[in-house]
Amino acid sequence: MSNLSNGNDRFNAEAAAWDSNPDVHRASSLALKSILEQFPKLREYRDGKTGVGLDVLEIGCGTGLLSFMVSPYVRSLTAVDSASGMITALNLKLAQQPSITNVFPVCAMLEDPDDARIQVSRTTTPAAPSMRFSLVLSHLVLHHIPSLPAVLATMHGLLKRGTGWVALTDFEDFGPEARTFHPESKMAGVERHGIARAEMERLLADAGFVDVQVREAFKMDKEVERVPGGGKGEGVMMEFPFLICMGRRP
Repeated sequence: MSNLSNGNDRFNAEAAAWDSNPDVHRASSLALKSILEQFPKLREYRDGKTGVGLDVLEIGCGTGLLSFMVSPYVRSLTAVDSASGMITALNLKLAQQPSITNVFPVCAMLEDPDDARIQVSRTTTPAAPSMRFSLVLSHLVLHHIPSLPAVLATMHGLLKRGTGWVALTDFEDFGPEARTFHPESKMAGVERHGIARAEMERLLADAGFVDVQVREAFKMDKEVERVPGGGKGEGVMMEFPFLICMGRRP
C-alpha cells in the first residue's frame, strides 16, 4: 500500500479543479466509446430496445466524469473512490443535476465484495443483500493500485456469476517513454507507468476470470513536460495507447 495515502492526499487537493483538465474529459469520452463498442447492451438500454438495464460499479470514479457519461446507459451506477475530496466533488455535481438519480457515490477503499457501504448508498434503488453487479468499470485507475491481484480479486467477487464482466481502461506500459504520461510533480500515488498487456492477461486469469481479452482501446495525444533522452518537452505532444482489459466471472 506504499503510495496510496500520498495519492489520496494529491487527489483530495486536486478534486475541485479536476474537471478543468481537458485531457481528463477526452480520455473519459474515449473510454466510454470503447466500453459501448464492447457491450452493445448498454446502448440498447438507452435506446429503449431492451427493458433490462445493467447495475454497474465503477472503482476509482473520481469526480464522476465517466460515471455521468455512463449513467444514461445503465439502470444504476455505484461510483466508488477512496479519495473523499473526489466524492465530495461528485456529490456537489449531483446536487446541481437532480435529474440524475441513478448514480450512487461511495467513499471507500473496496477490499470486500460484501462491503456494507455499497448497499446503504443506493437510496432510490434498494440493493439486495450482497449486491452483485453486471459490469465493473475502472478508468485510469490500475496504474495507481499497489496490488493488482488484490483489486482484481475484489472486482471478481463483486460480479454476478456467469454474466458479470470487468472492463478496465488505462494507458499502456509501452516502455520507458510511458513514464512521460505524468509530470514529475504528479507522481504521488503512481505505482506503475501504465499497464502491460501480457501481465494483465495473466493477472485476470489468475483472479479467476474467463474469456479474458486485453486489447488496444484507443490512442490519445497528450502534452508532456519531458521527451525521451531527458530533454524538456514543454509543448510537445506524445501519443499514448490505451488498453481495455475484459474478463467474465464464470
